[in-house]
Amino acid sequence: MAQYYKVKQAHPDTILLFRVGDFFETFEEDAKLASKVLGITLTKRSNGYAGDTPLAGFPHHAIDTYLPKLVRAGYRVAVCEQMENPKFAKGIVKREVVEVVTPGVTLSDKLLDHKKNNYLLAISILDQICGLSFCDISTGEFYVFEIPLSQLGEQIESINPSEFLIPKRDKEFLGKLIERINPSLRITKLEDWIFSFDFANELLKNHFKTVTLKGFGIENLSAGIIAAGAVLNYLNETQRVNLSHLNRISLYNPSDYMILDHSTKRNLEITFSMNDGGREGSLISILDKTQTAMGGRLLKKWISAPLRDLDPIKKRHDSVDELLKNKKVRKDLTENLNEIGDLERLISRICTARATPREVVAVKSSLKKIPATKELLDQLKVSTLKNISDQLDPLENIVEKISTAIIDSPPAAINEGGIIRNGFSPELDELRDISLHGKEWIATLQQTERERTGIPSLKVNFNNVFGYYIDISHTHKNKIPDNYIRKQTLVNSERYITPELKEYEDK
Repeated sequence: MAQYYKVKQAHPDTILLFRVGDFFETFEEDAKLASKVLGITLTKRSNGYAGDTPLAGFPHHAIDTYLPKLVRAGYRVAVCEQMENPKFAKGIVKREVVEVVTPGVTLSDKLLDHKKNNYLLAISILDQICGLSFCDISTGEFYVFEIPLSQLGEQIESINPSEFLIPKRDKEFLGKLIERINPSLRITKLEDWIFSFDFANELLKNHFKTVTLKGFGIENLSAGIIAAGAVLNYLNETQRVNLSHLNRISLYNPSDYMILDHSTKRNLEITFSMNDGGREGSLISILDKTQTAMGGRLLKKWISAPLRDLDPIKKRHDSVDELLKNKKVRKDLTENLNEIGDLERLISRICTARATPREVVAVKSSLKKIPATKELLDQLKVSTLKNISDQLDPLENIVEKISTAIIDSPPAAINEGGIIRNGFSPELDELRDISLHGKEWIATLQQTERERTGIPSLKVNFNNVFGYYIDISHTHKNKIPDNYIRKQTLVNSERYITPELKEYEDK
């Protein structure tokens, strides 16, 4: 248990899923919680002089079923994986936490609402100025802004994050404020040093590979930069993967939007019904005819935070009017968009090395619909719609690369194999041929060597110690070819290898 306790000590405020063979196990208080939330059996295991330890677990292949239940219940979950094959491990199997999943930080489809953003929000207070930064790691959106402290409550309600990051020094004030707005929201208290300007500024500049944040227009937002740094640090600590899809941070201007507090949204049933809090029966359930998840999320943003400036409102109305007048284009656009996947979240999963083979193919299929979408938009006269067409890039080189590398209907999981097309990689083709026809190659080699040496009892065998070898009895010692290399002497025979056999084994 020493290894478990060391990992748990590094992640004390999480439920630790500890991989043991074919199971993820939880222990002690984690086991009691997991048993209650997941409905799995709570057992005990002997822990020497420490007595019996509570234990609850589930098969490793069921993690996509059980982990979301823990996160939906408001818990942070650390996933500790085996980093080597137990069969070949020397001593205790090496294990590492590969991911920490939280309400505000997840890339799992099982946890995400396709038509709703999942925001992580950090708050920093400097001299009555509130810096806020919110990010959806699943879409790559990253924003920062500042407001007077008096406006904090209404902005929290407007953003509606799934998780808050606050410094421990402000836990009393901010904790009570957030609980008044929504008692069920997850609050994560971080060490105060994380909320320092120098740390945040350097972290952001290093991430975006810039010498200054001036290009993003946020260089004068000290409180905002601190909040953004807290968000980025938290993502680095929990995900431990490449976050290159977070390639920009945008200045959010709250004065552009009308503030709709929770009471207003509830009374007007804008995004949820007063009856059961669900989407059915709300305004958005009637308006939302979007064909893509990306469009659904955008529509939710638009009606949750209406514009205040008449000029962009008029541009939206003109676009709608244009589409209403062009029934054929509208119909074709609808059909085309219906075949486009959630590119924002698919790309995020690819960048963080969490995409399945089928999701990579889904990106290809979606990108192939871009040229037709551009052609349809180009038939319209409104500048807003034409600008959208100009911004769309079909990324033909990416489509070609995926088409060349991956078969059209790959398996669901990468460990199932058979994903890469024949001919894409000569080296892989050779290895695949070995895996499929290895026994035939060995049998052919054995027959060839018998004929070449004149030793009818010559055998080509394999064991875990020596690998492949040629076994020849002592009665035929005088027929051993010069290129045979002795590996082992036994009572009745000698074992040899050849350069050809060694090369084949290394592959």
